Amino acid sequence: MIIDQYKKMKNLFLRQSYIDAWEDYQRSIRKRSFAQWDYIVLTASNEEQANAFQSQITYRQNKNVLPCKTKYLVLPDPDGKRVGSGGATLQVLRKLAEQEDIAGDFHNKRILVIHSGGDSKRVPQYSVCGKLFSPVPRELPDGRASTLFDEFLIGMAGVPSRFREGMLVLSGDVLLLFNPLQIDAQFHGAAAISMKSPVDVGKDHGVFLNNGKDYVKKFLHKQSIETLEKLGAVNTHGNVDLDTGAVLFDVNLMNALLSLVQTDGKIDAEKYARFVNEKSRISLYGDFLYPLAEDSTLEQYYKEQPEGTFCEELTECRTRIWEALHSFGMKLICLSPAEFIHFGTTRELLALLTDEIADYEYLDWKPMVFTNYKSEKKVQAAVHNALIEGTVQLADKCYVENSWLRGNTVLEKDCVISQLELKDVTVPSMVMHGVELKRENGEKRYIVRAYGIKDNPKKTLEERGSFLAGDLRSFINLNNLKTKDIWESEDHSLWKAKLYPVVESQEKAVSWAFLLHRMSSEKADEVKVAEWKSLKRYSLEESFQIADASVLVPWEEKLENRILIERFLNRLRAGEHYVDSLKTFGITELDEKQFDMLMEMAEKELPFEEKIRVLYSISRSMKFMKKNFHGISYDQIEQKCFATIQQEIFRASNVNQVKKYKIAENQVKVSLPVRVNWGGGWTDTPPYCNEKGGVVLNAAILLNGQEPIEVELRKLPEKHIEFASLDLDAHGVVTTAAEIQDCHNPYDSFALHKAALIACGIIPMEGEADLEKILDEMGGGFYMSTCVKGVPKGSGLGTSSILSGACVRALGKFLGTNWSDSDVYELVLNLEQIMSTGGGWQDQVGGLTGGIKYITSRPGMKQKLKVEYLDLDEATKAELQERFALIYTGQRRLARNLLRDVVGNYIGGKKESKEALEEMKHLAVMMRYELEQGDVDAFARLLNEHWEVSKKLDAGSTNTCIDQIFASCEDLIDGKFISGAGGGGFLQVILKKGVSKEMLRAQLLDVYQDSGVDVWDAEFVW
Repeated sequence: MIIDQYKKMKNLFLRQSYIDAWEDYQRSIRKRSFAQWDYIVLTASNEEQANAFQSQITYRQNKNVLPCKTKYLVLPDPDGKRVGSGGATLQVLRKLAEQEDIAGDFHNKRILVIHSGGDSKRVPQYSVCGKLFSPVPRELPDGRASTLFDEFLIGMAGVPSRFREGMLVLSGDVLLLFNPLQIDAQFHGAAAISMKSPVDVGKDHGVFLNNGKDYVKKFLHKQSIETLEKLGAVNTHGNVDLDTGAVLFDVNLMNALLSLVQTDGKIDAEKYARFVNEKSRISLYGDFLYPLAEDSTLEQYYKEQPEGTFCEELTECRTRIWEALHSFGMKLICLSPAEFIHFGTTRELLALLTDEIADYEYLDWKPMVFTNYKSEKKVQAAVHNALIEGTVQLADKCYVENSWLRGNTVLEKDCVISQLELKDVTVPSMVMHGVELKRENGEKRYIVRAYGIKDNPKKTLEERGSFLAGDLRSFINLNNLKTKDIWESEDHSLWKAKLYPVVESQEKAVSWAFLLHRMSSEKADEVKVAEWKSLKRYSLEESFQIADASVLVPWEEKLENRILIERFLNRLRAGEHYVDSLKTFGITELDEKQFDMLMEMAEKELPFEEKIRVLYSISRSMKFMKKNFHGISYDQIEQKCFATIQQEIFRASNVNQVKKYKIAENQVKVSLPVRVNWGGGWTDTPPYCNEKGGVVLNAAILLNGQEPIEVELRKLPEKHIEFASLDLDAHGVVTTAAEIQDCHNPYDSFALHKAALIACGIIPMEGEADLEKILDEMGGGFYMSTCVKGVPKGSGLGTSSILSGACVRALGKFLGTNWSDSDVYELVLNLEQIMSTGGGWQDQVGGLTGGIKYITSRPGMKQKLKVEYLDLDEATKAELQERFALIYTGQRRLARNLLRDVVGNYIGGKKESKEALEEMKHLAVMMRYELEQGDVDAFARLLNEHWEVSKKLDAGSTNTCIDQIFASCEDLIDGKFISGAGGGGFLQVILKKGVSKEMLRAQLLDVYQDSGVDVWDAEFVW
């Protein structure tokens, strides 16, 4: 119970320390005055790994997620030779001493050194990127997937405030969790940062023996439990002072180390070469720290196990090191509570991320980090920065990192997939690590490194080292191989085995990895084995050395962006408002690469309903963040969104094909009424009606006793077409098809005429066409005029669409077609898409025939309209005619992009818009019911409800003028509504019983006099 309580308190402490460290880290990014590292130095094993490290740093700097004042250095071992952690430390000191702001004086400088130049032999998938940049299973508070490097910088952000000057050295494969306030940096020489850990952990690492005064008495490296207990290193709780690999050096010790390679204060090339070389291979821990322990002796120092091998050169180096350092001591800073997490082998990594991940919940570690993948609870798998399609199957104990799994890919138990794109493959228990090699003659080259979860690449053939489903010995025997087929040296380790063929594509490299797996457990196909033998093959070691590390960050960035995009799309698919969905990308929203990806997906991959929402979201983000990409502005993307809707509707139609016609009548004239809308307006508008279906209730009316819409066609002997817009007093003649195809200019007086000819299939929408030939086949040219009589512009009575309907109907009669009403509705809808007006279908249906119409459609790109005429008794008709009145507001609707605002809100997922549209459909149903029941009062109440809902959908549907008009006659009316979209034009009212239209007119004229506000004569067409 006491132990459990301690563990709980320890976890709470470390969690708070974790949170505090993040806050310190954020301050170091924002505030130059915050105490931070002057230099952060990373060591690397070779030039290529150093370039990989530098690209990771640059990537973070570009994202502004690194401390603002810190300078970064990345230093590879010279000439690709392994010089040991001590040699690397001397190289760091030399490089720092050469920096302009240091110039050999380390005083007042705080330096963090992370030794990260290992080969990662026991976790080979990190040998190229470096174990330092291996994943840590948590998503940082700013949304990034974390790595050891990120955790080091965050965890150490508070340390600079704890000491004035000096250098902190860390081991790149150990994560330390502690509170920096525990560090007492008052020491002379060095200070080892230790923590209490179970002796069972200590025996596999290093242990410090305390002299009783908090100084290091002895170093005990990988000693048995019995030895540790005998020497007094184990306390009564069974814990030791663990060597965490973290050491602080003061300036004096730094200078003493640098003096080893200096003469008269300057770097001596001969001395430097003596200490920094592959043969001596000086160790930071074994060679620099050993002389600092109180009980160390020179005699024993010579016998300490080196990082390389014993040699005369090493002995000479140790003599000089002893002389320079033995006068210094090493303080022991023991942190508690603290945590030591070692990233050791592939097997340990897999266990940590699957079986043991729950132990680190207090650190917000979790198996799924920065991915779109949603795991089933029963599957114990882990994913880090990976894009996984929904058809992919993961079994227990799988781990996927920096990869893209597609199609019907299946991962069986105990799989590790790293840096790969897989599609439609089944992967048995194994590790598969994709590596792109440096190009040869400009050609891309790939290998896939395959090995088993339990494989230790250091193990040899002679030691029966395991390999995939068997061991190295069985691999050779089963496939009749000789050692020289795989190894060029006497070192027969898995690390040195030339197993992995070089091929031109990752897909082929994957297939060879599968062959290796078969070869490890059974006799494989001899032809394939012979082909494998004939190919150029590399070992784990060689592939690491010639890997192209420059591709890692771009690949990870691409994955990161694709994952963010997939998350964004999922939020849109779930119906989220675009404002919330865009937060997926952070506070600055889209960058150029994400924009490019989304635009490419919209063009090639996304279905219609997702494409329009993506385009609309992009346009809003660009507008409000004041961005443009590649010179493209937000309104161009917005236009593309609405054009996509129009194009999709046009494509879905089967009546927009060019046909051969003959003029059937010499003259045709069509007159139509206008319409008033009652219920469900806007639900007929694409894309809402295409996705949800529409429901509308409207009625045809005469205005001042006449049908205001007129279209006339007359046959002409000339082979041309004459256009007229009589209400605009505009006349014109066209002689070419190209003039008609140019029909998208909203200021063209004949745009409607031209679009009608294209929609009806007389003229092709695009491409070359001979107008004279077309007219010759028709039997002559023709005159086409349109006119809207006595209706003010912007009336809200559907005149534009009804005029389109009149054009189509007139053309149908003129050409002798047998178009049904449904054909005409569809042709008009197409006509409006051609004109890019983007309207719905209720206006033309409302005006093409008389009566009160209940119009519905089901979801679908091709809208099939069901038109039902309300069967009202004569009394209801009479009452409705008597109580219904139209009031003209005296003003046109505001000149604003109303359609795009309303439709855009729906596309963008605005909750209020979606709810309002749904409610409008319900109100239309109820209105029909009440009218058929003969209850005009109930109908009036529903009009009032609809008016309130309309204002929720679009606040611009009303204004001060409209509100005042309704207020001025409130005592005379039971119901009120707008015509069309509102904002001006006509208003509709249902008068109280006993109130006449003359009484309404008199009251309005009394208030508004000659301002234009008046009651117009409206008569239903039954």
